[in-house]
Amino acid sequence: MEFGPVPTQKALGAILAHSEQVEGGRLRKGVQLEQSHLQQLAAAGLEEVTVAQLGSDDIHEDAAALALAKALVPDEAAASLNIGAVGTGRCNLFAATAGVVQIDEGAINALNSIHPMITVSTVPQHHRMDAGGMVATVKIISYAVPEHALRLTCAAAQEALQLATVKLHQASYIETTLGARTKGVDAIRGRVEALGGCMQPPVFCAHETAALCDALLQASGDILLIMTASATSDLRDTAPSALRQAGGSVAHFGMPVDPGNLLFVGELRGKPVVGLPGCSRSPALNGADWVLERLICGIPVSAKDIMGMGVGGLLKEIPSRPQPRNPNRK
Repeated sequence: MEFGPVPTQKALGAILAHSEQVEGGRLRKGVQLEQSHLQQLAAAGLEEVTVAQLGSDDIHEDAAALALAKALVPDEAAASLNIGAVGTGRCNLFAATAGVVQIDEGAINALNSIHPMITVSTVPQHHRMDAGGMVATVKIISYAVPEHALRLTCAAAQEALQLATVKLHQASYIETTLGARTKGVDAIRGRVEALGGCMQPPVFCAHETAALCDALLQASGDILLIMTASATSDLRDTAPSALRQAGGSVAHFGMPVDPGNLLFVGELRGKPVVGLPGCSRSPALNGADWVLERLICGIPVSAKDIMGMGVGGLLKEIPSRPQPRNPNRK
């Protein structure tokens, strides 16, 4: 691609690089100049204009952006993503439904390293999306890119984006109480339903190992959620002990995300179990969201995954917490 000023009358077929004021309005940058445009520019007293002229091996920005978007998402239905309209070298990709984004980070980094004018930007890995939310944008920075560079980029991009959607449709919610019930039910139900799942009628039981064990054994959901009246403080505390007594296991307790430290994950009869931290009674973002969202959408969460959440894990404080981070701050 050649770029620079040329005599106006020799700019036919070139792409206007900068918007120009002409009679009746403006000629916008990016327009492919026709004879009528040249006449308007000459009438405005412009003897030369800055343009981009494509070579025989150049691919126009819009065609390049669309080709790369289709390489990232060759099957929109399978990926649960929609490719948007293309224009000015940009093509956006949107979530077709609610879910969690899965990104081949290596592929995105590789394709962004091939040619500086070919770029892809995405939301963070495992970001929860609502239907219609923008997952990624393809942007061709220049007016055209070399065909060989685009070919290499598309090869690196193959199926690098997809949206994991709800797999565990039914959630069982069990809450232990010390007399009074809390307001956590609505917040948890909202999280489950936001991903397209359904929360079964909540079950309340005494804050005792035996009572919680019985409730776990009767739970029929695809994922079991436990909210305790008193925060879990140790692997031998009420909720982890009840899970083991029911025949299940605890995979990990604690997480480097704040709020959300006192979370545990486990398994019972092949179903994931999440011991929810008290902060999840609030609808505000906390560590439990990152675990629930993945599990509900069928993405396994290991102890290693949880321990890797510390970078970026300092979330916005929840004012209602009984022990705020900085109790002396006024």
